[in-house]
Amino acid sequence: MRLKSQRKASILFFTVLGICLVALAVALNVGWIILNLREVVLLVLGVIFFLVIIAGLVLNTIFLIREIRLNEQHDSFINAVTHELKTPIASMRLYLETLQTREVDEAKRQEFYRIMLADNDRLLHTVEQVLRASRTQHSQRTVERVALDLGVLARDCVELARTRTHLNVGELRFVNQLTNGEQVWVKGDPDELRAVLSNLIDNAIKYSGKRVDVAVTLAAPSAKQAVLYVSDQGIGLAPNQLKRIFKRFYRVPARVALRVKGTGLGLFIVRSVIEKHDGKVFAESAGEGLGSTFTIQLPRLVMAAENEFNEVKEALG
Repeated sequence: MRLKSQRKASILFFTVLGICLVALAVALNVGWIILNLREVVLLVLGVIFFLVIIAGLVLNTIFLIREIRLNEQHDSFINAVTHELKTPIASMRLYLETLQTREVDEAKRQEFYRIMLADNDRLLHTVEQVLRASRTQHSQRTVERVALDLGVLARDCVELARTRTHLNVGELRFVNQLTNGEQVWVKGDPDELRAVLSNLIDNAIKYSGKRVDVAVTLAAPSAKQAVLYVSDQGIGLAPNQLKRIFKRFYRVPARVALRVKGTGLGLFIVRSVIEKHDGKVFAESAGEGLGSTFTIQLPRLVMAAENEFNEVKEALG
């Protein structure tokens, strides 16, 4: 709390300093120009010098404020990761100590094992998120790409999330808008794309509140594009958050979302991976409390077998 107050004071100090310097520069340059109206060359140089000083002061103030805010986000991320690591470790230690020091029946023992496995999964997920976020920042990192059936990948992710979160088909479902058994192929890294879908589905579930209604929809609006929609009926997003949520460490500041645990890396990873696959991702929402939809657009890969099938179909009329 004290550190936060100090940073707010620093922002206020640099803002006031910038305003004072701008005012001083204006006063000095205007006075100098008035005294030298007859000197045209000096007048032009004075105007240029004045504009350079103003631009420099404004850029300096913006840079300082941005750095202070980035440090605040970084500290929030460290606190979130520390909590995400410490909580499951403390929980597993408690159950292990209980198993070591007390006699428990088999049913209770199995319940302890299930809870510890869940804590272990949570711990592993946090570590993977941090490592994946670190890897996505390396622009020289190559992505291993293979041909993937996007529909199969999306269905598998939905079924895995449904099993892990104990949801039914009505609460979390996969919708295939393609007809006649059509397949949508893309070229990409299966692990990276699976992580993207898992992050979006997990977010949709977490931010749905008590009533979960999440749909993952596959579509192919053209022969060159594959699209996945992840929609929920949760807390929604304000218009000014639709682009900011993809920034590293950023978390939605809504009161409802404060109870949702996380590191602020999930959507940053989503955007980084999709961009490396030459695709686009964006969010849409009608407003707070009205749910949201995340759209993934990827280049569609036309397989040779599919081409041959279409050629035969056209030849037969």
